[in-house]
Amino acid sequence: MDRYIGLDVHANSCTVAVVGPSGRRLGTQVVETNGAAIIEAIRAIARPRHVCLEEGTQSAWLHEVLSAHADELVVIQESERSQGQKSDKRDAFALAEGLRLGKYACRVFKAPRQYARLRALAHTYEMIRGDVARTKNRIKAVYRSRGITTTGKRVYGPSRHEWIQQLPSANQAAVELLYRELDHLVELKEAAGTQLVAESRLHAISRLLETAPGLGPVRVARMVPVVVTPTRFRTSRQFWSYCGLGLVMRSSADWQRPKGKWVFAPVKKTIGLNPRCNRTLKGLFKSAALTVISKPDHPLTQHYQRLLDAGTKPPSARLTIARKIAAITLAIWKHEEAYDPARTQPKP
Repeated sequence: MDRYIGLDVHANSCTVAVVGPSGRRLGTQVVETNGAAIIEAIRAIARPRHVCLEEGTQSAWLHEVLSAHADELVVIQESERSQGQKSDKRDAFALAEGLRLGKYACRVFKAPRQYARLRALAHTYEMIRGDVARTKNRIKAVYRSRGITTTGKRVYGPSRHEWIQQLPSANQAAVELLYRELDHLVELKEAAGTQLVAESRLHAISRLLETAPGLGPVRVARMVPVVVTPTRFRTSRQFWSYCGLGLVMRSSADWQRPKGKWVFAPVKKTIGLNPRCNRTLKGLFKSAALTVISKPDHPLTQHYQRLLDAGTKPPSARLTIARKIAAITLAIWKHEEAYDPARTQPKP
């Protein structure tokens, strides 16, 4: 008989709840959050075992540890909590029951053993990159607090001393410390980027993906450990949705009741991008589109200009270019062929 197991994981404890195929609760226990204790608790449950846990800091480690001891291992996005009393036991049983009922159609892809070193370096690069942006914002906030307008990147450049002199003496020492922090973080970012690209180029597919329009070595190195394998996506439309480039229609008033009877009266729907996506890939392909359209002679730039001439708004035209780049990237990865610009030329 199938056993459905829900894991509610915390830093020090892990609640294990077991549900039978009929929905009967078979038991629950609390174990320490370490590999040996969790494996022992899972192996004490009869097979076949279906295990479910939520995405979090420890989900990749748990997926690697438990994959050999479960017939099915599912990682889901954080679910919406039901109203009422909260407890670890309730949450664990809710995960097991949801897996039994087949509620979780959208599951988190996990491949922790593939590109493990590249994934760790990419994650560190993202953190340092975010720290650089935060420090720059703090520097501009100091100037803004004293009524000094700063635009562009000149405030971070060689003329920073001229900007510092515009501040009162009480603020100059503080902003100089922030500049020193920024210099150190920029140096760390460059070192992290160098290691990231070096690790990425150990994989043959990275060289091919770098031929895609708008995708440089750093962008490819950040993308590869996220996608891992192109076979996850049957078509480019599925890849667009995963990257946050899929179009969705939204409406909130399709039905009206003019004379006491409900009548279907479709209204003009709002078109937007799907909100559930991978934010890293969405930023990569949108920034790649901006890079491409800045090159006047590129075939995709010419296509972008044709869209503008046809009356397409610039944001929609840029989105079209980003979708094209994503489709080209997926094709390069699947067929393992370098990018051929001639294929993007329109047919006569």
